[in-house]
Amino acid sequence: MAISTDKTFAANTNSPWLIGNARLIDLSGQLLGAHVAHAGLIMFWAGAITISEVTRFVPDIPMYEQRMTLLPHLATLGWGVGAGGEVINTYPYFVIGILHLIASAVLGAGGLFHVFRGPQILYSSGGQVAKFHYEWNDSQKLGLILGHHLIVLGFGAFLLVLKAMFFGGVYDTHLGDVRLISNPNLDPVKIFSYLVGLKDGNWTLLGMASVDNLEDVIGGHIWIGLILIFGGVWHILVPPFTWVRKILPIDNGEEILSYSLLGLALMGFISAVFVGYNETVYPKEFYGDERDVLATIQCFLGILALAGYFWHYWRSHQSN
Repeated sequence: MAISTDKTFAANTNSPWLIGNARLIDLSGQLLGAHVAHAGLIMFWAGAITISEVTRFVPDIPMYEQRMTLLPHLATLGWGVGAGGEVINTYPYFVIGILHLIASAVLGAGGLFHVFRGPQILYSSGGQVAKFHYEWNDSQKLGLILGHHLIVLGFGAFLLVLKAMFFGGVYDTHLGDVRLISNPNLDPVKIFSYLVGLKDGNWTLLGMASVDNLEDVIGGHIWIGLILIFGGVWHILVPPFTWVRKILPIDNGEEILSYSLLGLALMGFISAVFVGYNETVYPKEFYGDERDVLATIQCFLGILALAGYFWHYWRSHQSN
């Protein structure tokens, strides 16, 4: 199927590659390769930046004064820090960076394999691989793929839970030290009240960012992990209902991309509030007290993703 370059960066040019992965929209095997390679690039960025920050880290100067990007996240997870948020061992950061670089090489090789050696269309290879071939109008197959993604995200949430509860704990800014979260709060009323801005019976504009203890944070991750895994199994087994498809139609790749960007925009706005106002999740020991720049960056990324949502949603209706 030929892909139109109208209203794209490739319009009126002889360079169709400018439309990026849209060239592969009907080639499920090659689009998978691009998808995996993109994950490899993200892994490479994370690994390279982590190693770079380890090499220039000065223990006597706070991380935020050194304009660190990734080390504060690792320190928040309890890696290499002790009382008062003092960094006592940078070796875990180095290991994590190397592991990301190794993972990026594996993902990059997988991407190249699917692009150059694998089938252009997954269906043509048969077997289990064919299960992941998709057609944009086949909602059941798209639900199968979505379900597997949700299950992986659920396992990711439980990795944080395991780290906090059993494998070393996480940094608690209120205690000023790393501790195990041995009794996470699983009360659904309290946990889900954060979604509508209710905390201790009072409404707050901060919403989820009003959480002020790690028991609620980890308990929330247990709930979200369970919901993601259950939702993944549900989408694998049950195709989208007709009324859902009327609200969120799935007729082409542009529509699905627009919904993904809308989700990213929501995450960007939520994280902007968290980094700006929440010291439980973003300890001041690692992020400092002045966070306007960090919050602004997150907000800008949210706005950029929201603009992408409107753009691709509009394009999806142009192609119908």
